[in-house]
Amino acid sequence: MLKQFFILCSGADTDILDKCSIGEQNKYAGIGATVFFTAVMATIAASYALFTVFDNLYASIFFGLIWGLLIFNLDRYIVSTIKKRDNVLDEILQATPRIFLAVIIAVVISKPLELKIFEKEINQVLLEQKNELTLANQNQIAEQFNPKIAELENNIVALQSQIDTKESEVNALYDTYISEAEGTAGTKLLGKGPVYKEKREKHDAGLAELQQLKADNKAKITAIESQITTLQGDYTANVAKSQPIIDNFDGLMARVNALGELPWLPSFFIFLLFLAIETSPIIAKLLSPKGEFDFRLQDQETTVKTWTTQQVAERKLLVKTDNDINNKVYTEIADEEEVMNYKRKMARELMQHQADAFLKKQKGVL
Repeated sequence: MLKQFFILCSGADTDILDKCSIGEQNKYAGIGATVFFTAVMATIAASYALFTVFDNLYASIFFGLIWGLLIFNLDRYIVSTIKKRDNVLDEILQATPRIFLAVIIAVVISKPLELKIFEKEINQVLLEQKNELTLANQNQIAEQFNPKIAELENNIVALQSQIDTKESEVNALYDTYISEAEGTAGTKLLGKGPVYKEKREKHDAGLAELQQLKADNKAKITAIESQITTLQGDYTANVAKSQPIIDNFDGLMARVNALGELPWLPSFFIFLLFLAIETSPIIAKLLSPKGEFDFRLQDQETTVKTWTTQQVAERKLLVKTDNDINNKVYTEIADEEEVMNYKRKMARELMQHQADAFLKKQKGVL
């Protein structure tokens, strides 16, 4: 039963193959088994590839089965349409487009399986790419906020610089009136005279201005710091919002690109393996000599072709003969006097009727 199933998979004519030897049947059973297991591998590969896209096991298996059936039908068609010829060149020309199709199928089947085989290495490449994307994303978002934050920080430095400058001025006034009181500078008179009071008042006025400046600038700095905190919060929110997109950067295309970053030789050998599997039925048919099945199939096809050609030739001859007979008969009739008289009589009556109809029409016009 398994043998019959594989023969069915090969696309061979079972009515003809049943009349062939056991060895011929086994050959086509082997070809059918290759077609079947290629379809199984295609189902597995498509299911995995679709799982990376849809992330749904049942949907991936369902569409994977549909893809496997499609590959099975294509392979079965390719193998069944290759027929042995008497000329090797004709066989190669016949198989060339089918080999191209087999190469395409091998690529489609092997690529998802390569993704599964090298999954750990691909995950490592994807991790590195995600880290690079994360840093690049943070830098790009920072470029939107950093100029504004830097401007606000510069404003804080400017406000603090105003306080420091004013504080230096007040300290200098303090040193001046203290020196005046000690008699070490100014009038160099010891004690708190009029000059001392003047300088002390100037210092006190400057100190009041300093305190007011500190209060005003502190309020401004607090407001600016609040703006900076808001901008930093917006930056963090934007980074957190875009991070899931980077974390999900592991789809089918990303994995295929990551596979391209790995050494090409292992992937190439896996492709060659599936190419050999996919093209093996075609190569087997091309290399094998003409077997019993091929002769029986050729006999059946040539029988139908010969019969059809004969029927077409007979129909053409029948039409030609009938035309010749009709031409001869009408030629002989054309020379008979009786036929001429009858035609003359009918023509005379037709002309009379035409003249009467014309006269009737002219009277109606008048």
